[in-house]
Amino acid sequence: MKSKNRESLTDSRELDGSYDPLTGNPSNSQSKKSIKQRFLKLLPCCTPSAAPSISQNSVEDDFELSTVCHRPESMDKLQEQTKFTKKELQVLYRGFKNECPSGVVNEENFQNIYSQFFPQGDSSTYAHFLFEAFDTDKNGSVSFEDFVFGLSIILRGTINDRLNWAFNLYDLNKDGCITKDEMLDIMKSIYDMMGKYTYPTMQDDAPREHVESFFQKMDRNKDGVVTIEEFIESCKKDENIMQSMQLFDNVI
Repeated sequence: MKSKNRESLTDSRELDGSYDPLTGNPSNSQSKKSIKQRFLKLLPCCTPSAAPSISQNSVEDDFELSTVCHRPESMDKLQEQTKFTKKELQVLYRGFKNECPSGVVNEENFQNIYSQFFPQGDSSTYAHFLFEAFDTDKNGSVSFEDFVFGLSIILRGTINDRLNWAFNLYDLNKDGCITKDEMLDIMKSIYDMMGKYTYPTMQDDAPREHVESFFQKMDRNKDGVVTIEEFIESCKKDENIMQSMQLFDNVI
């Protein structure tokens, strides 16, 4: 999360590109830059104040790791398990520890952090869905490992890796398919997060219309649900989705 001015997100036409990287529709380099900036603002570890110069000596980092309640894996091991360099992991860790001194973040704290960047709306529901996606072991907390594993997929994963992660986010009950009700819950949470004071003003039925469009595109056999195979196949054929996913290459 870059700590630039927390400007209001006022154009509903930027909804998909700004918050949902799989349904975005960037049209120029300026919009790409804007989306990258807004994505980074969602990550507390990416604020400039959370990224001091990196020491060449790992003693300081080892000391820092030993002072928190939850001690993450060694940087070397995390480097092997993710697609981040050791220096990138050190920057991410310092930022994560700055926001979460205990070494883990629970859902309430996660929602509080997230809400700071969307004061014009209610981000609690979307933050809940996002927290569930990062909390892979379902223990009610997100550790630094959970965070960087998810971030590594989002920012450095293959197309299939990223699409699988996104599908898991949308598949709320984790039964292997996305229903219209699940997608509607996701879309409502995104519109709630944007707030009511957008321009042009969003209609109340906008989330449902978005869901219908999503299923018309994704539900290939028209059985009322979207499977992982349908999801990946449809996304790969959509030029806008592929472009929006590329926005996150080399973000960090």
